[in-house]
Amino acid sequence: MQINEKLFKKLKVMFDRYNELENLLSDPEIISDNTRYTSYVKEHGRLSKFVGKYLQLDKTLKQKEEARTILSENNGDADLYNLAKDELDNLEIKELNLFEEVKGCFFTENEDSDKNAIMEIRAGTGGEEAALFASDLFKMYTKYAEKQNWKTEILDCSHTEIGGFKEVIFSIEGRLVYNKLRYESGTHRVQRVPTTETSGRIHTSAATVAVLPEIEDVEIKIDPKDVIVDTFRASGPGGQKVNKTSSAVRITHEPTGLIVKCMDEKSQHRNRAKAMRILRSRLYSFLQDQNKDERDKTRRNQIGSGDRSEKIRTYNYPQNRVTDHRINLNLYSLDKVMLGEIDELIEAMTNYGKEEKIKELAATL
Repeated sequence: MQINEKLFKKLKVMFDRYNELENLLSDPEIISDNTRYTSYVKEHGRLSKFVGKYLQLDKTLKQKEEARTILSENNGDADLYNLAKDELDNLEIKELNLFEEVKGCFFTENEDSDKNAIMEIRAGTGGEEAALFASDLFKMYTKYAEKQNWKTEILDCSHTEIGGFKEVIFSIEGRLVYNKLRYESGTHRVQRVPTTETSGRIHTSAATVAVLPEIEDVEIKIDPKDVIVDTFRASGPGGQKVNKTSSAVRITHEPTGLIVKCMDEKSQHRNRAKAMRILRSRLYSFLQDQNKDERDKTRRNQIGSGDRSEKIRTYNYPQNRVTDHRINLNLYSLDKVMLGEIDELIEAMTNYGKEEKIKELAATL
């Protein structure tokens, strides 16, 4: 059975469930049960976009049958035959387009798609050059965010003495942020002559990127008894004091062992609030991976170790080339990419992700 036939059957099941929910949501017993009512409302809303596509497809398929009947029963009326043939051709195109839209609905069905994101960039193999590359990646993403009219905010960072980042954690707020950036997670490799290199040799270094959906406090509850909050004095590169008070915060989530620190703000209260934002997103990601039993998709595996051999993308400066190894895409516009013009990379990976989702969907239908 073809994927489209399977999809249509699945849509029919969703349509029947939608109608069932319509009745349940008008049941006084359900209305009085806030938990069940809220759950059904969410499910009803999620199914609504699929129901609309199902009704359009159902109508289109019935019209196709009518056109085929006219063609098969035609008694030599050339004009009627041609009209029915043109109608059938148009309906087949409409059917294919509708199925593509349905596949798109399944791709964006993930409840995290429209969330804001927290990005974490860390220097990997390569010393100071890796830290400078981490800084370059941060600038690339913030410039891209600016072009998208998104808002960015640094949550925590650790500078090096020559201007790089050992790590930088920042939030990005805007429309469909996580949906667009989720495939940026992994090890990014750079090949270039470092500013610290006097002999002109090309070096290879790396930085890791993790993209997490930002989670609101109403979406995941963290028991205060499960966290240990430590405060300490923050220091800058070379031991330089950032402030003289214990404003830096480190939060440890005991059940999972997750640790978050923030020292970018001079206010302990602000650092604690930022640390909790990061912890919620990391804990959500951790629990999602655990619930799905997909250890290979956990945050640690997602970003790799930072070793040069583990890479999703290479930025080759001598050739002005960017290569995404997951889809074998080469762009010879590295100069523009580093200025935030990464739309082509984002779109290519989104399409790849959509294809993979459809394959996964087909295997479960």
